Amino acid sequence: MAGRHTTLYRDKQNSKLMGVCAGIADYTGVNALWVRLGFIAANFATGFMLLLPYFIMGLLLNKKPTELYTDKQEQQYWQGVRQNPRRSAREIRGKMRDIDRRLAEVEAYYVSSNPRLNSEIERLR
Repeated sequence: MAGRHTTLYRDKQNSKLMGVCAGIADYTGVNALWVRLGFIAANFATGFMLLLPYFIMGLLLNKKPTELYTDKQEQQYWQGVRQNPRRSAREIRGKMRDIDRRLAEVEAYYVSSNPRLNSEIERLR
């Protein structure tokens, strides 16, 4: 499932021509307007040498599935994963450590106030 979210697609829903710039914008999390302006500026700078790769990408890239993201928060999460996967993994590990710590605190609270539960847990160990 993660492979679908980390693939570059043409974004036909937000496209102007073939959806390549909109797809790059979705992939990187940058506003599509800035990607389009950058593409136009790069074309002028290179003497329109980027038009051929643009049309090749427009023909080769798959169309973005409509059900790729369930909401805006999920879209932002996957854009962050694509930008820096190590940071995303580190954040997830940090959240899991925090959940584990909080669960241990809850367990310690209930075990310390309930001697019967405490003896049952010790028996299971």
